[in-house]
Amino acid sequence: MTTASHVKHLRLGLAALFLLAALSAARADPDPQAIHKAARMAETGQEQTLAGHLRVESTGQIIPFTLQLSGDAIEYQFQDRDIILRLGDSGSQLFEAVHGAVQKVSPARYDKPVEGTDITYEDLSLKFLYWPKAAIIGSDTVDTLNCWKLRLEPADEPSAYASVLLWVSKRTGDFLEGEGYDAAGRLVKRFKVVSGQRDPDGGWMLKKMRIETLHPGASETITYLEIDK
Repeated sequence: MTTASHVKHLRLGLAALFLLAALSAARADPDPQAIHKAARMAETGQEQTLAGHLRVESTGQIIPFTLQLSGDAIEYQFQDRDIILRLGDSGSQLFEAVHGAVQKVSPARYDKPVEGTDITYEDLSLKFLYWPKAAIIGSDTVDTLNCWKLRLEPADEPSAYASVLLWVSKRTGDFLEGEGYDAAGRLVKRFKVVSGQRDPDGGWMLKKMRIETLHPGASETITYLEIDK
């Protein structure tokens, strides 16, 4: 087995253990941190290079990118810049590379649009999946799937969102939906996983996500993040 495959299997095993801990250790009062971490780990730990694009629904605009998954880093490579999320035990950090120069993205730019779309730097990286604070606020159903409903807060981490509600499948631990709220408690963003795919080793890969931006007093705008077949 290659090193990449070994790491991948190890991470999948850890994700399963975290989910089992959440569900079996105390079924009446599961551990929200374990559920949150299982959802997070289902998204990472893979070693792949994939083609994808952003698609703006209102205009049909297509912005291609290459998605590089490499251990503890997720990198979106656009034509003139790379956006990189680096993961660590204590959280995540967001970087941008332009013409080979890599710089940390300042919190003031987290809510800035990527490539002229309504998806922000923070949205693209799904940074809320790595926030340190999570609490279960109930159970719910998403597309007939039984889910845990979590409330996430950034704590001391900078964010354009004061909180995010997250729906996580009880059966698989996969992240299915999210809602971002601003400091006034207004819903400003919706994330919907339209489709995903499991590889032969059991790893989960996002295929299509719908990201809806709600503008107070105006209609919403929608952009899709899609991974090509």
